[in-house]
Amino acid sequence: MTSKNKEFSTGKPSIVLYISAILVSLFVIWGATSPKSLGAAAESALSWMITNFGWFYMLIAAFFVLFVISLAISPFGRIRLGKPDDRPEFSYISWIGMLFAAGIGVGFVFFGVAEPVLNYINPPKAFEPESSESAVAGIRYGVYHWAIHPWAIFSTVGLTLAYVQYRKGMPALISSAFYPILGNRIKGWAGKTIDILAVLATSTGVATTFGLSAMQMSGGLSHLTAAPNNIWTQLIIISIVTVLFIISAARGVDKGIKILSNINIVVAGLLLLFVLSIGPTIFIFENMVTTLGGYITNIIPMSLTMTPFIKSDWLGNNTIFFWAWHISWAPFIGMFIARISKGRTIREFIAGVILAPATLAIIWFTTFGATALNLEINGPGGIAELVNNNVEIALFATLAELPFSILTSTIAMLLIFIFFITSADSATFVLGAMTSRGSLNPPLSIKLIWGFLIAGTASVLLLSGGGGLDALQTASVVAALPFGFIMLLMVVSVLMMLKKDWAENRPPRNRELKKEIREEMKDEVREEVYKEVKDKIYDDIKKDFF
Repeated sequence: MTSKNKEFSTGKPSIVLYISAILVSLFVIWGATSPKSLGAAAESALSWMITNFGWFYMLIAAFFVLFVISLAISPFGRIRLGKPDDRPEFSYISWIGMLFAAGIGVGFVFFGVAEPVLNYINPPKAFEPESSESAVAGIRYGVYHWAIHPWAIFSTVGLTLAYVQYRKGMPALISSAFYPILGNRIKGWAGKTIDILAVLATSTGVATTFGLSAMQMSGGLSHLTAAPNNIWTQLIIISIVTVLFIISAARGVDKGIKILSNINIVVAGLLLLFVLSIGPTIFIFENMVTTLGGYITNIIPMSLTMTPFIKSDWLGNNTIFFWAWHISWAPFIGMFIARISKGRTIREFIAGVILAPATLAIIWFTTFGATALNLEINGPGGIAELVNNNVEIALFATLAELPFSILTSTIAMLLIFIFFITSADSATFVLGAMTSRGSLNPPLSIKLIWGFLIAGTASVLLLSGGGGLDALQTASVVAALPFGFIMLLMVVSVLMMLKKDWAENRPPRNRELKKEIREEMKDEVREEVYKEVKDKIYDDIKKDFF
């Protein structure tokens, strides 16, 4: 398949760019000229989607977990993501570190405090609000939304892309994964349609992240200074970050972005250790054990429980939103982890991608969530009310109750800001690659186009939702649906490739091996008997005649 890669290696814009960019631009224009109309349409679409396809999001998220675990323990787990003699480019420790960099991001920082507290005051229907049970469930559901399930979604895409790139020599495009099903039609409109849907899902997921970052930075500024926490502050923040990203992209400071990413991991680690040591340490560790046990015990019921007999919007605003957001992020994160995983076996890949970020999710959400809930239940209180009114200030309201609050809040702002910049750079690189025929060096002009479009999408989503979270949630849930179906077909495609490669390269089966050994033994015995009989006859003749 290597020859097929030539068509995609030029870096020239493809028809995928023009169509997807036009569609996103029309969306931005709609939101800018009539934000109320966009908000009403989005709300209607969200209600329809959750009512008719909420079950689908729940089912496929659970299916991807089952798929990757089954793949890891199957004989396919021994197959390498690359040629049989390829070996990993990065050490195991470096590889795990980069997985942390992909996983900690804006979501952990934004929801690490917010989700456990919001689940405490507005829990699933099975729990009484503001009870000890809802406090335990609040942290557990936070972990559930960020541990195994999202990384099963990411690893499904990442594994498939790594396999077709490094073992089959195909370009870094989602459509490449469908060669076993579509053949050369991936070069036609079938493949281009798949890539367009992937681009639309990714741009929406990244725009959601932009919006969350802008909301949290606006909340942090209002908490630290006299700056107002409103839609206009959020739009100014997006504009500033866009300008900084353009400067970064124009100068090509890839090493600088890499340094910033490494700095952010250190900063996040220091913030985590600070809260763990200065906060209610024993309380945090007790919650960590309880959350781990509850997560393991309840992961199947949480994955497959809906509320058909109860009228509740909790599932749609929480679990279904998170699954949809993770699906919309899957092409972006999948391509990232595919790039750093060449040469690893499928079993090693899945174990690292699932276990390392899941472990971090348990530690992060338990540390920050338990600290906030301890302040609310056993301390001065007021955290829940602040978070319920302004979810974006959750982290800063918690840090304000601990020592050195100005310093730690400033560090948190720096953390969010750098994540914002690096996410913009990485996201526009991936979108550039997906719309320039899979080039790993997309033109600067294409990256800038996607930088402006993502910033514009985030801005109109915030405008249509009045600067709140609802519009961002709606965009993710709606845009992820088509790509969810694509991911299911992707599973079929990768299984076809794995089955074929395993059949061609598998070691002999026991029965075949035994048969081969028996044939060899027969030949050896036949030769020995023939030699013995020949020697005996020769000796007899020699004795009789000589």
